Amino acid sequence: MFNNWEELEESIKNCSKCKLNSGRTNIVFGVGNKNADVMFIGEGPGADEDKEGIPFVGKAGQLMDKAFIGLKINRQNVYIANIVKCRPPQNRVPEKDEALACLDYLRNQVLLVNPKVIVLLGSTALKNILGEEHSITKERGIIINKKGIIYLPTWHPAALLRDENKKIEFWRDLKELKRVAEDLKLSI
Repeated sequence: MFNNWEELEESIKNCSKCKLNSGRTNIVFGVGNKNADVMFIGEGPGADEDKEGIPFVGKAGQLMDKAFIGLKINRQNVYIANIVKCRPPQNRVPEKDEALACLDYLRNQVLLVNPKVIVLLGSTALKNILGEEHSITKERGIIINKKGIIYLPTWHPAALLRDENKKIEFWRDLKELKRVAEDLKLSI
C-alpha cells in the first residue's frame, strides 16, 4: 500500500498484472476530490474513457452528469474510480482475475480518499467490493453500513441507457445519497 497519491499513481503507470494492459490506450485511474466525503465506484472504462484517461466521460458518464446537475451534486466534490483501470475488450464485464489484479489499487484509493459514503455503480462494483453473495437487483437503493463506511448500491449509468425505467430508480438513489450527505453534513 502507498501512503500518497503520487506513489500510487506511479505504481500503476506501467501495470501489466492482467491481460487488459495489452489493449489499453490509457490507464483510467480516477478523478475528482482526493479528500471527498463521497466516492463513486464503477465497473471499468469504456472506449471514451480509454481514449481520454478519465472515468465516466462517455454516454453513461454524460447521463450521470445530468443527474448530478439536476440534484446539485458537484462532480468536483466527489471522487470517481472503477474496479478495473483498463478497458475490457468490447466493454465486456471484467473477468474475476482482471478485477482481482486491480483491487489493490482501488483499495489504496479508498484508503487515501477515506470517504464516508461509497456509491457502488452496478453489479460488478457491488460484488467486488461487498462480496459475490450480493445482488444489485435485490440491494439497489438499500444503504449498507460496513466497517464504518456507508455503501449505496445503484444501477450503473450504462444500464440506464439500455433500460429507461431504471432512470427513475437511479434518480431516487442519488436523492437518497443527497439526504444522507445532508444528514451527515458531508460535502457533495
